Amino acid sequence: MRRRVALRLGAALATGAVAAATGVMLSMPTASAAAAGATGFATQNGGTTGGAGGQTVRATTGTAIHTALCNRASRSTPIVIQVEGTINHANTSQVSGGSCSTASGVIELKQISNVTIVGVGGGAVFDQLGIHIRESSNIIIQNVTVRNVKKSGSPTSNGGDAIGMESDVRNVWVDHTTLEASGGESEGYDGLFDMKDNTQYVTLSYSTLRNSGRGGLIGSSESDVSNGYVTFHHNLYENIDSRTPLLRGGVAHIYNNHYRNLNESGINSRAGARAKVDNNYFEDSKDVLGTFYTDAAGYWQVSGNIFDNVTWSSRSGDTNPAGPNPQSNTTVSVPYGFSLDAANCVPSVVSQTAGANKGLRVSDGNCTPQTPAPTTPAPTTPAPTSPAPTTTPTQPSGTNLSLGAGADGSSKADGTSYGNVRDGNLSTYWSPAGSTGSVSVKWGSPTTVSRADIREASGSAGAVRSWRLLNHDTGAVLASGTTAGVVSFPRTTLSKITFEITGSQGTPRIAEFETYAG
Repeated sequence: MRRRVALRLGAALATGAVAAATGVMLSMPTASAAAAGATGFATQNGGTTGGAGGQTVRATTGTAIHTALCNRASRSTPIVIQVEGTINHANTSQVSGGSCSTASGVIELKQISNVTIVGVGGGAVFDQLGIHIRESSNIIIQNVTVRNVKKSGSPTSNGGDAIGMESDVRNVWVDHTTLEASGGESEGYDGLFDMKDNTQYVTLSYSTLRNSGRGGLIGSSESDVSNGYVTFHHNLYENIDSRTPLLRGGVAHIYNNHYRNLNESGINSRAGARAKVDNNYFEDSKDVLGTFYTDAAGYWQVSGNIFDNVTWSSRSGDTNPAGPNPQSNTTVSVPYGFSLDAANCVPSVVSQTAGANKGLRVSDGNCTPQTPAPTTPAPTTPAPTSPAPTTTPTQPSGTNLSLGAGADGSSKADGTSYGNVRDGNLSTYWSPAGSTGSVSVKWGSPTTVSRADIREASGSAGAVRSWRLLNHDTGAVLASGTTAGVVSFPRTTLSKITFEITGSQGTPRIAEFETYAG
């Protein structure tokens, strides 16, 4: 571990030892389950509601968490799992079932949707055990502590990440958590909050991240730029060497966070990433914003931030700090509403709200923490960002451009194939692993399309209840709707077009994803 983190960590542990020796105990207020609703980018793409409306179960072991997931009727059946006590390797085993895919030594949220995990009672601690989210959507993690997860040494879990997301993850809200390590890579730890391989629409709010070499990243390499649309607000980053976060491509909104003792670098925008950085308080830190350790530049829009005892390196080679007088070099707009606390009160507000076992308190935007009443959040449907589709009852004329093209997509149900949607055979089909998912048609060279015909398999007509058609090259929404069928949109030249199911009843089965030039 870099010495700065190790030395400061040693001081913090010594303080804790004195408290224990003198009989001082930290209060642990009882937390209500899932208060208020998602914020930031997690409100987009259909919203993030987790297991709202589903069964509520209590778990005191990791095995019980896995069992709750596996006992659902399907991989998308909503569930709220209330967790109390310490979850560790000794009580976390693999559980098998048709509605889950779990593993020992890690909390595995894989190929599932509509799940809330919330700490209750005296608190929930995931000790040396990470939470892994993969090929999943609509997940809430709230009011839990995840500590000392290692990728090397013993025991290991989740590649060393406290919370890690990868492979087509959508709509995750992580709120009022405490994520902490006891060192850096040389001590066996990795990131506290990592996103990679097409992870989008995520919010991290009112959380504490501390005592780690790496805060977290969006994108695992300079070529992994399919991630983004992430909001970070009202978090405390303390005694972190770097990556608060590291951004590779994509868009991030970073506001009202308190950064203290960032030892080497902070927000590292790289590889074309764009960060909107509003009303944060940076304190006793170094190089808190810029592009570092690469010549692949990133960008930022800054407003209202306070830099308190921040030092800046000189620009040279792959070190390009934004300071000492940070200026915007891009513009970033966000599609949701938010209230900014004044930067000068951020340390006070964050100290009262961020982390597990803080009573789920939030800011009212006027520097005053509030305790919200428990609610069951309703889905948030964003306003259309593209022209509404024009549907017709007749099949389009002309050549079906999907025939002979390629296909891929998100996780698929057993026994189905992406290629079934472009084989011209209505008796074969693709199904997502859960109630939502996406399938794409792709070409080796740019192709112009203006119509699509989404044909559901026999016996499953009407299962698709909401969907979006995306230009996969740019992420632009070409059309959206509530029933499958023929859809027209402005002529668009692209290499890959994606049909994304955002809501369904029963099991959606897409027999054909036909595309036409006109």
